[in-house]
Amino acid sequence: MPMTKAYPLVGIPCDVKTVGLSAFHGVGEKYINAVVHGSKVCPILIPAQGPGEDLEIIDEQIIVDSLLQNIDGLFLPGSPSNVEPSLYGDENSLTPDDHDPQRDSISMLMIKTAIERKIPILAICRGIQELNVALGGTLHQKVHLQPGMMDHQEDKTLPRDGQYQPAHQIELVAGGILSGLVDSDTQMVNSLHGQGLNKLGKNLIADAHAPDGLVEAVCFDTKDQFVLGVQWHPEWQFQNNQLSKSIFNRFGEVIRENSA
Repeated sequence: MPMTKAYPLVGIPCDVKTVGLSAFHGVGEKYINAVVHGSKVCPILIPAQGPGEDLEIIDEQIIVDSLLQNIDGLFLPGSPSNVEPSLYGDENSLTPDDHDPQRDSISMLMIKTAIERKIPILAICRGIQELNVALGGTLHQKVHLQPGMMDHQEDKTLPRDGQYQPAHQIELVAGGILSGLVDSDTQMVNSLHGQGLNKLGKNLIADAHAPDGLVEAVCFDTKDQFVLGVQWHPEWQFQNNQLSKSIFNRFGEVIRENSA
């Protein structure tokens, strides 16, 4: 049989969800679909770490070091859960039932280590918030409660397809990653988030803004490392949107260039 060319390996940290009486680790199918078909990579699902219902404490640094020796990219997907506010200096959570400390534990460490090793990173929704917090940034727990800010949450009365339809415009920052992927300096994106970026973390710069000024995308301030985070959901039916297709295609290209 003819040899087939191996796809690069991309690590994806899992959420922890309770199903019945047991905890399970997993990733939404739409994220897997987008990186496989959009970036042409092989996804490796990374179990969340930290103590869990049935998971004892393990040495996370050893796990992360071992994983990052064998993957070519890191993809941080969205999730229904929010980053623990204590990780960015807020004492009280406004959504105390919506956290996933096990995912926080593995994601924060993987982000820092991947950046040290110059491994390409693509982060979506919760992922951009993890990225920002891991690098010392902060979040708005409820964007719509901030003066002058719009409500970026989806209309949950709509069917799923309706919730993911374009909701507002973003303005791309000239010279950034996103502006290099499309011809227009504005784009329409979906919007399904209650939290948002506040102070940006170390080395992160804005790559796109919402009409209310909220940072909707970030990249690194140096050109020698690919780090891109977006607040919306380009993975949703990515093949039908030019910017979404370009985001996943570029992620795959950079991984291949980095691995050559």
